[in-house]
Amino acid sequence: MEPLQVTNQELRIQFPGKLIFGKGVLSKLAEEISSLECSSVFIVTITPLLPKLEELVQQLREQGISTTFDTSIVQEPTFSDFENLMEQAEQANPDVVVGIGGGSVLDVAKLVAAQLGNEQTLQEIVGIGNLKGRSRKLICLPATAGTGSEVSPNAILLDDADNQKKGIISPFLLPDIVYVDPLLTMSVPAHITAVTGLDALTHCLEAYTNKFSQPFIDMFALEGIRLIGANLAKAVQNGEDEEARTHVAMGSMLGGFCLGPVNTAGVHALAYPLGSMFHLAHGLSNALLLPYVMEFNLPAAPERFAAIAVALGCTPGSNHQETAQKGIAKIRSIIKQCGAPARLRDVNIPQDAILSMAQDAMKITRLLKNNPRPITVIDAVDIYTAAY
Repeated sequence: MEPLQVTNQELRIQFPGKLIFGKGVLSKLAEEISSLECSSVFIVTITPLLPKLEELVQQLREQGISTTFDTSIVQEPTFSDFENLMEQAEQANPDVVVGIGGGSVLDVAKLVAAQLGNEQTLQEIVGIGNLKGRSRKLICLPATAGTGSEVSPNAILLDDADNQKKGIISPFLLPDIVYVDPLLTMSVPAHITAVTGLDALTHCLEAYTNKFSQPFIDMFALEGIRLIGANLAKAVQNGEDEEARTHVAMGSMLGGFCLGPVNTAGVHALAYPLGSMFHLAHGLSNALLLPYVMEFNLPAAPERFAAIAVALGCTPGSNHQETAQKGIAKIRSIIKQCGAPARLRDVNIPQDAILSMAQDAMKITRLLKNNPRPITVIDAVDIYTAAY
């Protein structure tokens, strides 16, 4: 497989300090926290998960460790959501911050750990590499198989001032300890399983076809595509399928590993305005645009898109182009099997918003620069129109 281009882009990989993956590993978390010799823990989570955490809290109490919960993050968080939550976190002043939930919960937990005792303001750490450090221990447990936030150096917040999604990217956002327990995803509703899984699939696809793809990351990306492609519809259609849930959780984590060294590209850039302007869930925004951006990018990397098709289980065609088209058709099929909407009109996006969305997407230069084919505002209009 030839690389997209010869590049001097250096490969920089930073992994969490410790990673535990397996069914039921949540039961070992109290022992892990206790080994840190801490006195207080701040847990960012969601209300539906609280019953699953009762045993953890009891075990920590027995060790003399106090716990404070925050369940205020119920949608993609804004700057003000985070700053309100930080007031509670500062009062608790914990030794350890734990995030247990979906991507938004994990992103916020990562930022809480970073900002406790940090004199930098939130605005000062926005961007790539601006966060100077982290003084509190950080543990993350994903409860959805989607964002890969548990192993990525990224956190995303919506800026109330300009309604733009802003990224904070720093190695200091990588957790010290990650527990991935696929059983935590078992109670996730089908529609959330679908869109979070499609988000994870997009991470892998965009890393593999990235302008700055790396052979080391290609391994994670292709295996993530294989695992999610073969198992996501099963997990959506039967939420009790432990094997499918486990494979999708592993694929999601592999997608998360792609985000630091390589990151995403055109799909995510064009998806952001759907979230900021119309408050669509991030995974759904990606799912709506994925096949259309793939069609647009195909001429720039046909051999890479052909490899994706094979990873998705398609039989090779007579050339890369033909094989790649089978892969795009397979993506459409997976989206349909998952019951996710396939058109912008299906989620009530007005057609007259397309130009403003395209203009908004052009601001996401940190992701557009990764796309294998340059995307102009006219191209963005065309992609949104095709997806309409």
